[in-house]
Amino acid sequence: MIYVFLANGFEETEALTPVDMLRRCELEVVTVGVGGQVIKGSHGISVITDITDSDISLDDNLQMIILPGGMPGTLNLEASKQVQKAIDYCMKYDKYIAAICAAPSILGHKNILIDKKATCYMGFETQLNGAVILNEKVCTDDKIITSRGAGTALEFSFEIIKHLISEEKSNILKEAIMY
Repeated sequence: MIYVFLANGFEETEALTPVDMLRRCELEVVTVGVGGQVIKGSHGISVITDITDSDISLDDNLQMIILPGGMPGTLNLEASKQVQKAIDYCMKYDKYIAAICAAPSILGHKNILIDKKATCYMGFETQLNGAVILNEKVCTDDKIITSRGAGTALEFSFEIIKHLISEEKSNILKEAIMY
């Protein structure tokens, strides 16, 4: 199972592109509303999530969490005790964490990125405490996947699929959507 956490002010493309692409690959993706089930994105698009943050289960079924960026969505994710618990669980049990745009700053503030290759939305580099910052669309270091922003949401999704399934499946999806 993959949790995609959505908090008010999330960046819609960064959240929904991975949900769409991963579900096309038949991965179990669950959208999680932080503080409620109807979450409004940074561009006024409201989403009804599958569950709320009070309904999450941190157990062996969890493969990955995805943290979309956007403002103030990133700040709202970081302020959530449930999101913090999910990040801690993933770190403790060697699960994947994917963060895009401003959201890698959450990992930086927790000192998770020390000596890891990472990328983020321009201007947030100083918040990636101790990271080896690369100017790439997507960076993967061990089980941490980071990406730059809405314009890199497809590449971010393909990288996740490559790691959770295979590069072949990622390439098949690219062809299927005419990427």
